Amino acid sequence: MAEWSQTWTWRDGKWLDGNQPILGPRSHAFWLGSSVFDGARAFEGVTPDLDLHCARLNRSAEALMLKPTMKTGDIIDLVHEGVKKFASGTALYIRPMYWGEEGGASAVPVNADSTQFLLCIYESPMPQPNGFSITLSPFRRPSLETMPVNAKAGCLYPNGGRAMIEAKSRGFDNCLMADMLGNIAELATANIFLAKNGVVATPAPNGCFLNGVTRQRVIKLMRDAGVEVRETALTYRDFQEADEIFSSGNASKVMPVTRIDDRVLQPGPFFRRARELYWDYAHSRL
Repeated sequence: MAEWSQTWTWRDGKWLDGNQPILGPRSHAFWLGSSVFDGARAFEGVTPDLDLHCARLNRSAEALMLKPTMKTGDIIDLVHEGVKKFASGTALYIRPMYWGEEGGASAVPVNADSTQFLLCIYESPMPQPNGFSITLSPFRRPSLETMPVNAKAGCLYPNGGRAMIEAKSRGFDNCLMADMLGNIAELATANIFLAKNGVVATPAPNGCFLNGVTRQRVIKLMRDAGVEVRETALTYRDFQEADEIFSSGNASKVMPVTRIDDRVLQPGPFFRRARELYWDYAHSRL
């Protein structure tokens, strides 16, 4: 059995200690994948963009034909209540979720009126910005015609999971995934940036990946600081020839890529500027 870190989950009006069982074998989400979530962070006494993460949860629910049952402000209040259950300053992952409990008449469509909510908060240390290696995945991101890519839906993550497993089998920590046209979309677990000749570039949101909350924040902060950031179509070759590469995402915020295939990279000035700007922003929200 897994050794879970300290965990508190709010469901049906009360806080439950530890990794509580939630689903039964006939629960729609268990066997047919009707779940959505969002991820926010508490670290160093701050919870940056918590409101945006909670609001996106409700949009994700609607995209998966679920019925949101919580107002954004109520989720935020629950988060602040739950964070107080941990020692001050503990790095936490904050994960509100909706899922479908029942199916419709033919079982496969979810019954929106059966939508359930929980909030899970657990201890999760912030990774150190030591860098990671990447390669190109043979697996691709789907389009809206084939999967609910406009939601942060649980059913999307096995595709990223198999991409990660395949990349790790070749000695890499993560991998770039292309869209169905062959343009780079994102990493298996985060959004991606490159810098070349003094300009930062990142894949333009084209409907095959989430325009991440942290991604949007990093772009705004860098542009406000005078950095040119282009959202555009990028190929794998663009990344192979980049001066530097870095990622953005809720779990680890801003991290440098230190190897792409057999080419070693150093954490560069644009990565350092992005991370510094994000940390300054996060602590300005006290």
